[in-house]
Amino acid sequence: MDWNLTNDRPIYLQLEEILLQAIASGQYPAGSRLPAVRELAAEAGVNPNTMQRALTDLEREGLLYSQRTAGRFVTDETERIRGKRRELAMTQIQIFLTSMKEMGFSAEEIVEMMEQAIRKEEEA
Repeated sequence: MDWNLTNDRPIYLQLEEILLQAIASGQYPAGSRLPAVRELAAEAGVNPNTMQRALTDLEREGLLYSQRTAGRFVTDETERIRGKRRELAMTQIQIFLTSMKEMGFSAEEIVEMMEQAIRKEEEA
């Protein structure tokens, strides 16, 4: 997993986003067991307490659950995961649209360019 952490926002929030992306993309599928906190923390290069905070927040959101002796698991609720995946996509779309509008493009121009990009991608 790619742990590109920056200093512009709290680390635990960035960890949450990275883990959420991994869950939404299927890197950690529904029902799968996550590596141990210390293992994830070592991989990300952060303090285990910081990783623990990110994981606890994802548990609160219902994306993870703990089994006392077995570790943490991704929820089996695929609809919840799909909903979070859709939220992530909508956030990215909103960022894109804002940027395009700041460059002076109209909604029609944005749609036209997106359709061109999709056609080009499908041809590749």
